[in-house]
Amino acid sequence: MKGILLAGGSGSRLYPLTKTVSKQLLPVYDKPMIYYPLSTLMQFEIKDVLIISTPHDTPNIQGLLGDGNQIGMNLSYKIQEAPRGIAQAFTIGADFIGKDNVCLILGDNIFHMDTEFITFKSEVKKNQNNRATIFAYEVSDPERFGVVEFDKNHNAVSIEEKPKQPKSNFASVGLYFYPSDVVDYAKDLKPSARNEYEITDLNNVYLRQGRMAVVPMHRGNVWLDAGTPNSLMDSGNFVQMIEARQGIKIACIEEIAYNRGFIDDKQMATLIDKTPKGSYRAYLERVLKEKQRNM
Repeated sequence: MKGILLAGGSGSRLYPLTKTVSKQLLPVYDKPMIYYPLSTLMQFEIKDVLIISTPHDTPNIQGLLGDGNQIGMNLSYKIQEAPRGIAQAFTIGADFIGKDNVCLILGDNIFHMDTEFITFKSEVKKNQNNRATIFAYEVSDPERFGVVEFDKNHNAVSIEEKPKQPKSNFASVGLYFYPSDVVDYAKDLKPSARNEYEITDLNNVYLRQGRMAVVPMHRGNVWLDAGTPNSLMDSGNFVQMIEARQGIKIACIEEIAYNRGFIDDKQMATLIDKTPKGSYRAYLERVLKEKQRNM
């Protein structure tokens, strides 16, 4: 499976923070925002990732992450010249996707999946090659999102973009899995009234065909859209709280690469040697020692 990380947009909701810096490079507690969606792709064991961003921001993101080889990944980059909607990612990344299944994640979405992650991963695997899989999360302000309506049997019956009168409190989150035919459907989309290629329109294509699985994320899982000042602050506070209480780091891409087998002991040690002295390096040293001790 391929992955696309859409790190575009103008960052207007976070202005003036984003006047000179990409929102995906803003800090969420102790790490750049982009580490969080990238870590989610890594948890789904996706190694080949296309990062799509703006002409201005792409060089800075590439300067941060490089080609991904240091964490056992293959990162490539393409430019979205103007913010024309989430679904445009599939036409920009058409050659990258080829005949593979693909996962799209938004660059300002942060996930902390609890024990249900195994279920989520199983659901995606069950549907791949034929059906799309998206996730829904209960929110207090559904009018800001794509809203999923379920029937009495918990099957999705409609998805509506930013409705004035939402039919449920379940929002479609910024994590989407599709078979390779998503490219053809994306090419056939028409721009909305906002002059954007809407991801909800694309999802409704699969829903009408009976090829869409919408998986609710229950309590214990966390989804945060860090694209506003309040949600950015909430995200940082959440990460700080979890890390302080549990002594672990959320979205530590080096740790995930090591634990998932993307890199070995020697490569992890090399990463540590290149990391400046400080709490982040100390944490990586602890991860390496603990795993070696338990082998």
